[in-house]
Amino acid sequence: MTRDRMNGMIIGVFYIVAAITSIIAVVLYQPVLSEQWYMTVANGHETKVLVGAINDLLLVVTAIGTAVMFFPYLRGWNEHIALGYLCLRFMEAVFIAIGIVSILGLWSISIQYEAGNFTNVDNLSSIGFMLQSLYRWTTLLGPNFMLGLNTVLYSYLLFRTAIVPKPLALFGMITALMVFLAGLLEMFGLVEPYSTVKGLIALPVGVYEISLAFWLIVKGFYKEKLRALKAK
Repeated sequence: MTRDRMNGMIIGVFYIVAAITSIIAVVLYQPVLSEQWYMTVANGHETKVLVGAINDLLLVVTAIGTAVMFFPYLRGWNEHIALGYLCLRFMEAVFIAIGIVSILGLWSISIQYEAGNFTNVDNLSSIGFMLQSLYRWTTLLGPNFMLGLNTVLYSYLLFRTAIVPKPLALFGMITALMVFLAGLLEMFGLVEPYSTVKGLIALPVGVYEISLAFWLIVKGFYKEKLRALKAK
């Protein structure tokens, strides 16, 4: 097995792990994102939230991993665009990491509430609203705006290099615009963060990433296009 074939498989695995961990994290965070978030530990959801945070950390690692692994192939066509993709992918990971900190902040305060160190629920509500708002903004700016921008850049480079099927790369550019649009609609209050409408608009980018992942795992990069790219 060649190094390029192995790299393609690694990128594909990263995308699949990223998709799985992002879903698990959102599901497990629900207790600490509810109105009675301070009861998270008292209700026995302490481990649940921590497992969600660990999944988000894996998401950060895989997001950075895809960027680092893809960059050497994308820079062959246009290094400036490839570098832009790399930076935006890192920014997406940074926003996700900030979101993890806000979740762990809520979790920590919930522990203190269970221990009886906080008794004024009104004050806790204000703190909780602030940290929950911070988390929701990070999910908007990271997995919506930054994801949309970096996806359109790397999909464009994949389209130009043709090291994967061009229709697949074109589909990626379309889905990137859709997830960016979903973020804009949420920002202006036209859709709710976890609404069905937003989910339907943003879902195609996930379909694209999984499709690209399976292609890279099963087929890999087009060898002749890759050789031509390296010869430039």
